[in-house]
Amino acid sequence: MTKIKARILIVDDDADILLAAKMYLRQYFQMIHTEKDPKNIPDLLRNETYDVILLDMNFSREATSGKEGFYWLNQILEIDPAAIVIFITGYGDIELAVQGIKEGATNFILKPWENQKLLGTIEAALKIRISKLELESLRSTNKLLVEDRDHVFSNIIGKSQAMQKVLKTVEKVAKTDANVLILGENGTGKEVIARAIHRASHRSDQMFINVDLGAITESLFESELFGYKKGAFTDAREDRPGRFEVANKGTIFLDEIGNLLPSLQSKLLSVLQSRKVVRLGSSKEIPIDVRLICATNMPLYEMVKENKFRQDLLYRINTVEITIPPLRERAEDIEALVNYYLDVYCKKYKMAIKRINAGTLKRLQMHSWPGNIRELQHAVERAVILSEGNLLEPQDFFMNEVSEAHEEIFPVNMNLEETERMLIRKVVDKHGGNISRAAKELGLTRASLYRRLEKYGL
Repeated sequence: MTKIKARILIVDDDADILLAAKMYLRQYFQMIHTEKDPKNIPDLLRNETYDVILLDMNFSREATSGKEGFYWLNQILEIDPAAIVIFITGYGDIELAVQGIKEGATNFILKPWENQKLLGTIEAALKIRISKLELESLRSTNKLLVEDRDHVFSNIIGKSQAMQKVLKTVEKVAKTDANVLILGENGTGKEVIARAIHRASHRSDQMFINVDLGAITESLFESELFGYKKGAFTDAREDRPGRFEVANKGTIFLDEIGNLLPSLQSKLLSVLQSRKVVRLGSSKEIPIDVRLICATNMPLYEMVKENKFRQDLLYRINTVEITIPPLRERAEDIEALVNYYLDVYCKKYKMAIKRINAGTLKRLQMHSWPGNIRELQHAVERAVILSEGNLLEPQDFFMNEVSEAHEEIFPVNMNLEETERMLIRKVVDKHGGNISRAAKELGLTRASLYRRLEKYGL
């Protein structure tokens, strides 16, 4: 027989009662602790957490008033407000035991007891203990959510004009229930923006459910998002709600929506239009009330033209569209981002605070960061771990790549024209021949870049 994972404390001055209770209950519960002297209760509670405490009402031989039991009940609840206390009492003290319940006890058991009655009372008390702990956890979570709501943009770093534009849009759209589509390259912080929208909304005290559609296979799509009934398929051993049901009254964030197969897009669209889900194996429609936020790094408008993404689904999900700029277009934010992550990882790895010098900052700002903020974050973490000094140099971030890259782009004995030719070729290749993007990175107009391309025969 598998024992219940519970810690039981029994406090009684009668050694026979303690022994009898321990011998019986140890068959069912993982830990039984007995104590004759109630004065040891505070120390016991400071060193161990008990799921149920059985407490005698009278410890002195002549005592019958129950005052001792009430006193120790109050001491226990002061140390652990979620404690579950069951009074042990004689038949003549039932009225006192009932009064004890009004004072905060959960139940009482008469002695001598029937073993099955004792076991049933403790099992019922354990359920109350679980409910109490869940309630305390929920209250703590709600408190954190309220506090977090007051700092909506606290974890979004960006004073650049591009990011300020994004944050203004977030602030406006968050107050509504409009569907939001967040566009941006990998690593730009799409989920961070989605969470900011949720925290600033009237749904902030409800669930935020993150669904990575790119990680859900076609066969699991319906069961994961819409849920299933017991017996719907081989491993469906119980009823289970889907992500949409769990997110009810809150926000559901569908990340990587551009990866959703066309065959599944119609199923998602149907749910978004009807605002109802049907679990696999059931015909019952379940209404849902969710705030929808989607994100992707895919070119959805081009995919619509190529019939790879449904146009009606695109219209449904992008009431408001937010495009997060890549890090290379907001270089002025790099210093603040680097300093933020330096603080984070120096604390994490218990190191002295490290900083960057002006030359390192300039090198970081010149880097294209194809992985965006995520790449920068990892580079800072690596630099914190591997660097020798507290003032970080470019090689601490780029290792051997720095010298190799400079040698390749700027070999020795090259004149100005040769250097310019190689730089232009590198940037144009980097952007796959896109002249507009290459010109923007080089700080040139398209016409100026075309003239140089013609000049150098590129």
